[in-house]
Amino acid sequence: MWLSFYMNESVNLDFPIRRFCPARMEQDQEGDCHDQETVLDDVELCTFDATNTPCLLPSSEVDDFVDSFINMDQYEDHESQEKTHESQSFDHHFLVNDDVFDYDPTTMEDEEFEICENTTITMEDEEVVEMNGNFGAIPQSQASLGMNQGLDLVHTLLACAEAVGCRDNNQANLLLGKILALSSPSGDSLQRVSYCFATALKCRLSLYPHNVFSNSTLTTSTSNDVSLITRENKLEAFQLLYQTTPYITFGFMAANEAICQGSKGKSSIHIIDLGMEHALQWPSLIRNLASRPEGPPKLRITGFSTNEENNAKLRASMNLLVEEALSFGIVLEFRIISEAVTPSLLTMENLDLREGESLIVNSILKLHKYVKESRGYLKSILQSIKKLSPIALTVVEQDTNHNGPFFLGRFLESLHYYSAIFDSLEASMPRNSPIRMKIERVHFAEEICNIVACEGPDRMERHERVDQWRRQLGRAGFQVMPLKCTSQARMMLSVYDCDGYTLSCEKGCLLLGWKGRPIMMASAWQVASLSYTDRAS
Repeated sequence: MWLSFYMNESVNLDFPIRRFCPARMEQDQEGDCHDQETVLDDVELCTFDATNTPCLLPSSEVDDFVDSFINMDQYEDHESQEKTHESQSFDHHFLVNDDVFDYDPTTMEDEEFEICENTTITMEDEEVVEMNGNFGAIPQSQASLGMNQGLDLVHTLLACAEAVGCRDNNQANLLLGKILALSSPSGDSLQRVSYCFATALKCRLSLYPHNVFSNSTLTTSTSNDVSLITRENKLEAFQLLYQTTPYITFGFMAANEAICQGSKGKSSIHIIDLGMEHALQWPSLIRNLASRPEGPPKLRITGFSTNEENNAKLRASMNLLVEEALSFGIVLEFRIISEAVTPSLLTMENLDLREGESLIVNSILKLHKYVKESRGYLKSILQSIKKLSPIALTVVEQDTNHNGPFFLGRFLESLHYYSAIFDSLEASMPRNSPIRMKIERVHFAEEICNIVACEGPDRMERHERVDQWRRQLGRAGFQVMPLKCTSQARMMLSVYDCDGYTLSCEKGCLLLGWKGRPIMMASAWQVASLSYTDRAS
């Protein structure tokens, strides 16, 4: 009854949807538009002037356009899929003990892939998820949408994004009501991702009256409580994502392999981590370094962490790691710098670089946060890193374009991207899983909200594609150092026992995807003035 009410509302979906055309997308992605110094005004792109003739697309083309990025296969057999989930328990995550992840990408011992049903992250289905803000108890899972309802939901999302971009509050609120009626945080993957995007659109809409300056650019304010999720919640959700999917593990494995590859034959290694909020990456690296034919090196890790509340736990984890490293014959020193990364901090004096050390800079999902509106700040960061003469710079990032100048382009790209991720979670975890709920509603929902609702310096999730990173790093004086861990990555993916993950290599960079859609990029770089063989000698 409630559904028929919204379906019969006289909402003009054609007006906003037909205006969102490929020409708009081409304008967004044409050339190296990211280098501009100003943020373009979304109002200028979608005024309601009658002279601004919208590009009209036939209904068939709109359906094809929608179907191109939403996996509609789930609606053809959602009943059988539901039965599968009911009889299937999620039991193929990795063992975790004291933040030490037993996975060795070099030796690939069988016991490192141990699978168990009762681990430290297993929860009962009826357990309440402890979150802040709008997140409370886990609702009961709901049935999947039908094909027509799924298409209608995607069409309405696009229409609502257009209305929000045009600041048409009445149209946007009407469409949001329909989206929230069709979506659900406990439904199928499309319903869940739609719920996150609807929440983000609502947040963006609520910010307009208060945060539009005279130049019409939008900025957010912390007083608006865009995200009520605590850092502890976010870190817990990140750890769950790491334990249950290959996305983070893939990045750690590739980065550690690049570190071992670049430091071969070196007796003393110093790793600068641009954002160290946890110690999850290092246990497998220590085991790899300990197994080197030339013997283990001396190891120093310097990490930047601005989370004062978490730094005490981080130090405790690193102290445990020091003891574990010693058992492998590695002397490990660590230092935490409780400041944000700036070009002025990236100096030999501030980092306490010592003679004879081989320096490696490690960036796991961090460089995109330095992009900002222009590339000037990222360029200065990269140039400061280059001056340190590292033997390798590891870069792991989300492989997608969430930094376009136009809001609608970012919205569609992010909808493509997160739909693929939510589809992968649908394939690997039951819908009533508290773990899945935390991952989606804390980790990914927070990212989506930042991409969709925020502008200016508050928009931190400025993800880029691999070709854009190649251009930016190349301009800063780096060249790619081809990774040699494809076979290890394929073996790692086989552990998850979930069809759909794909692996590809693009000009020396590894790409992890879901059903062919790239999700994560892992790469290693070296200063272009010296070849890899020169630096290894």
